[in-house]
Amino acid sequence: MTEEEFWAALAPLPTPPALFYRLYYNQQGEPLFYSMVDLPGNYIEVNQEVFGNTNVRVVDGQLITIKTAVAHKLVPGNVGTCCHPNDVAIVVKENEPNIKWMLK
Repeated sequence: MTEEEFWAALAPLPTPPALFYRLYYNQQGEPLFYSMVDLPGNYIEVNQEVFGNTNVRVVDGQLITIKTAVAHKLVPGNVGTCCHPNDVAIVVKENEPNIKWMLK
């Protein structure tokens, strides 16, 4: 090994190019799939933090995050929706036997 080869081996390695992913989407802006391969179709480039998120839409070439619904808990109460005593999924009239359920 020559001295030039020795110093060349100790030289810092070049930095690899930054990874980016393609988010392919349909005409409505809904995500179809993510890929690193150049495929036909509409896509925008996204970073690793966004990769895999399906709670987004593409609007005018910009990524928009969709707000998710907040979960609520049903609790029995004095006011609320009248439901069958054995099945909360069945709504009944007030004059029938019922349990009232409301959101907490």
